[in-house]
Amino acid sequence: MKKILLAASMIMGCFQTAAAEGDAAAGEKVFKKCAACHSVEEGKKKVGPTMFGIVGRPAGSVEGYKYSGAMQEAGYAWDEEQLAGFLAAPKKHLPGTKMAFPGLKKEEQITDLIGYLKTLK
Repeated sequence: MKKILLAASMIMGCFQTAAAEGDAAAGEKVFKKCAACHSVEEGKKKVGPTMFGIVGRPAGSVEGYKYSGAMQEAGYAWDEEQLAGFLAAPKKHLPGTKMAFPGLKKEEQITDLIGYLKTLK
């Protein structure tokens, strides 16, 4: 019985890890909300900077894009925690940002979107 419970626990742990990673395919669909302003192509800017290589990139660092002072002075790299906070409530996470999007309300969409963004390298 203990072996069965241990096996079930291990399987559930795998599912939880996968859920925490986000579903990149679902995240690509969520990105459609972002696509009017952001490109996923390297070097291609729109109203907002490209999202290509965003994960791990210092905030406010796409060359040739005019960022708000707040973004230029953010002082962090776009890791999962910073992205999650910004995607949930951009103006709350980084007061003074130019981004007009109000944020994603569903945690699953945020996790999935980050999973997708991690593929853009």
